[in-house]
Amino acid sequence: MAVSSAQPGCATLLAVAALGPRKHTTTPPHNPGMVMIGAGMLWVGWFGFNRGSSLAANGQAAMAITVTHLSAAAASLSWAAWERYKFGRASLIGLVTGTIAGLASITPASGYVGPVAAPFIGGSADKASRPHRRHARCLRRAWRWRHLWHHHGGGAGRGGMATQLGGLAVVGLWTTIASRALIKPCAALLPIRVDLESEVNGLDLSTHDKRAYDITS
Repeated sequence: MAVSSAQPGCATLLAVAALGPRKHTTTPPHNPGMVMIGAGMLWVGWFGFNRGSSLAANGQAAMAITVTHLSAAAASLSWAAWERYKFGRASLIGLVTGTIAGLASITPASGYVGPVAAPFIGGSADKASRPHRRHARCLRRAWRWRHLWHHHGGGAGRGGMATQLGGLAVVGLWTTIASRALIKPCAALLPIRVDLESEVNGLDLSTHDKRAYDITS
């Protein structure tokens, strides 16, 4: 439980590097409503993820659920408040972005902290996860990745360092080696990226021969 959420961060970093950048980096969110529904499902599902790591139905499992909820809620509000201050308005995408950052940040510590510390971990998750920070700018210029690394890598890394730095380093190293060993053969045997025409037209048409939203004539 202490370092499990750092694994997606390391794996995502390698996968994004292998996949390469999008051709159009300014494409708006596909459907904010669907994003919100997905984030809500993930929020509830995360309870099982953190609670299940205790391998028992006990007090530690109950506390893991409690602190997970508090951290996600605090991070959602914190991110919305930051957007309000920075841009003059809060967005739905920003709020759920904070939700994911809070979930990732609390995961390494969910079995070791109480309800007092959880809002502080979640409320400060945006500082570790916002993609405008210096280290993110450097790496984004190289690969133009999206936000998943910032949440799982930055947020979970911060939570892991607050709990167990040595374990975080070991899991990060193991995940990096294992992910690279899986990604390389897959990329050699199967295409992991669509061609340019399919990317421009959209996967709804190129892969499924259907339009997801055909509401205009």
